[in-house]
Formats: sequence, structure tokens, C-alpha cells
Amino acid sequence: MTEEGRFEFGENWRNFIDSLNDERIITAERSLKDRLHIKDLNGKRFLDVGSGSGLFSLAARRLGATVHSFDYDSDSVKCTAELRRRYFPDDPLWKVEQGSILDPEYLKTLGSFDIVYSWGVLHHTGAMWSAFENIIPLVGKPGLLFIAIYNDQGLQSLLWRAIKRGYTLLPRFLRTAYVLPFAPLLWGPRAVKDLFDRRPFHSLRYYQSRRGMSAWHDLVDWVGGYPFEVATPRGLFDFFHSRGFELLEIVTVGGRLGCNELVFRRSTAHDSGTAQATS
Repeated sequence: MTEEGRFEFGENWRNFIDSLNDERIITAERSLKDRLHIKDLNGKRFLDVGSGSGLFSLAARRLGATVHSFDYDSDSVKCTAELRRRYFPDDPLWKVEQGSILDPEYLKTLGSFDIVYSWGVLHHTGAMWSAFENIIPLVGKPGLLFIAIYNDQGLQSLLWRAIKRGYTLLPRFLRTAYVLPFAPLLWGPRAVKDLFDRRPFHSLRYYQSRRGMSAWHDLVDWVGGYPFEVATPRGLFDFFHSRGFELLEIVTVGGRLGCNELVFRRSTAHDSGTAQATS
């Protein structure tokens, strides 16, 4: 992105897709199937809000869904479009475009979907709670909402916000050097535990095998990803439950740094317009 002080997510994803392979794609498919408890997505409409690299849009399309991908970041849009070109050229069932979850006029053009997916995105908009409110009409009745949001660690989250802001203010040639010291901070304790458990690098291998993502590119995202907002699992539950969503599954990071994953089902009876936004 060209905006002052905003992390260039698309540039990071452009580097990631150069290393994309079949194993990572299959892992991403498995991640969707496991979290959504489905065997395939045949006949389903899938919306990828903040598609990033496009990996999970690709996974959803391979699982049979009609896919609509959008991202605010123009380079991320290009990454998603590149995956569509590689794997589903000229496919009428996969649309890729630029758009913002904070743009009500754009969102009105989309309609509603069987599954709305937004992993690690809404907390980077600079207006997370507005993004939550805006995503609700995109979920069909009934429909599923799968989100992942940075965990609120209190004072530690404020520190991470400052770290991320610092990254965006640095010249480009210094950014890799800025990121490197955080690798042992984030992965060191797990690596030591793995050694004591006689399973060297188990945590790192598990992390990469769980969603098909890259530990290095996610590290850059963690250190540089700004804007940066957080929420507690309880705060997310209360927000969406009050708007007619039933929690189906939650996977938390246990109070640590990372994203809590939540899958909700939207009720057919509740009018989300009756509730007021709270943070």
C-alpha cells in the first residue's frame, strides 16, 4: 500500500506465492474442511474478505465453491488474481477485485454468502469494530462466518502496536534486520520445549502444516502488520452473539500472541440491525 505508516501486506504476499506448492494448497484445503466441518464446498458461495495471497480463495475454489475475493491492498489483489490465472484461468466462478470492508457502498454490491472468511484481516483495517459491523450483512441466513483476530494481551498488545508502528516507519533496507531479532523471541521458547520433548522443530513444522502458510512471511506480518487492533475471545463472542450469531467453534491461543479463531453461524430469525456497535 502507498498510505503513510501502513504495512505493505501485498508485497509480503507477493514473495510468499513464489514459494507456493501443492502441499501448501492441500494443507489450506484441509484447514478449511477441519474448521468448517465440511467435506467440500460444492454449491456454496464463499467470500474471502482480505484475500491476501489468495491461498484460501484458491483452496475454497478447489473445494467446489463459487468464490468472490477482495482486498484493499492492490498488490494483494494482484497476488490473488495471479493464483486464479495459474490454477483457474478465465474461471467465471471465481471473481477477484479491489474493495474495502470499510466501504459500505462497495459492500452493497456483493450480496450475501454461505461462508464469509476473514483470517487475520479485520484487525488491520484501522477500524476493527466497524469492520465487524460491516461484515454481518455479507453472511447469509443461515450462513457461516470464520474469522481470526489478534488476541488482546493488554500491556503486551500495546507494546506490539509500538513495534509494528516502528517497522512501518523504517527505510525498506532496514526492515529485514528489524524483523530478525523477533524470530527467537517468538519461536525460541517453543523450540526449547520441543528439544526437551525430543521433538526438534515440531512446533514450527506443525505451524506450517496447519494452514499451509510460511513461518517467515507470517513473522514479517506479525512484526510489521500495522494498523493493529486486538480483541478478547469473550469480546468477540459477545459482539456477534448479540447480533444473532451462534458460536460453533473456537480455537484460542491461550492468552499468548496470535490469532483466536472463531466460527459462527448466523441465525435466520435475528435482525442484526437492532443491535448497536460496541467495542
